Amino acid sequence: METSKYIWQNGNFVLWDDAKTHVLTHSLHYGAAAFEGIRSYLTPKGPAIFRLKEHFKRLFYSASVINMQLPYSLEELMAVTTELVARNELEECYIRPLAYYGYGKMGVNPVGAPVEITIACWPWGAYISHPIVDMKTNKYIRIPNSAAVADAKLTGNYLNSILGILQMQGSPYHETLFLDENNHIAEGPAENLFFVKDKILYTPKLGAILAGITRDTVMNIAKHIGLQVLETELYLKDAYAADEVFLTGTAIELMPVRSIDDKIIGNGEMGSITQQLQQMYLDIVHGKNNDFLHYLSVI
Repeated sequence: METSKYIWQNGNFVLWDDAKTHVLTHSLHYGAAAFEGIRSYLTPKGPAIFRLKEHFKRLFYSASVINMQLPYSLEELMAVTTELVARNELEECYIRPLAYYGYGKMGVNPVGAPVEITIACWPWGAYISHPIVDMKTNKYIRIPNSAAVADAKLTGNYLNSILGILQMQGSPYHETLFLDENNHIAEGPAENLFFVKDKILYTPKLGAILAGITRDTVMNIAKHIGLQVLETELYLKDAYAADEVFLTGTAIELMPVRSIDDKIIGNGEMGSITQQLQQMYLDIVHGKNNDFLHYLSVI
């Protein structure tokens, strides 16, 4: 991966190679850490972080799920994130805040372990190097809310995603799709899913999925241009019969889907609504849409 000069760690800006933690860090052993993925884009006013406040609000929510009291306020973390991007002199970058239980005790119960926070940023291009993707339904289901807090962005939850991705290794598919315990469509390993049918936008309702910031953005864009958006329970047969399917996420942005389980979606190309939403999203994050400038925190 590409590196940058500084990482913010527990209140200090340290050199990239000096940002270290102990091998007996509690969260390294038990997966109790909260994190975010955020992007900064170049705009006409300079670099700007996209939906910075919303990302940190979700970080605080995820931390609360594991009884983690963050030692900094939301405003303080937003400010140091902006300063970190500026110090690293990056026009565009990916930003990774991580809050975790540190070194000091062992055992599953994290109470008593110190809370540590790091924020890193670095240049990162396309998450998937294909303009349109083929998906395969996974043998694993999405973690149900009856087993964990599925809408929290916790590192331990992503073992589910890792297992799903590993199942795809060596296959012709670019990404995998999880169903939930009731065989409803859930999401990808790091993406939310939408499909278009008869010019109506559908997406799985919140529950056993992550409440994606990009998901919310796309829904707001769709409503802004007059598209009806329905959050509902969806089955594979609904996706197979869709006119268009696409994925959303901070890393992947907005990515069209060519096929699911070898069933071609529509005509196998990016649909017109997907293309319109993708272009509007890219315009918004790059500061080219005046109606959504409030989403940007200019450096």
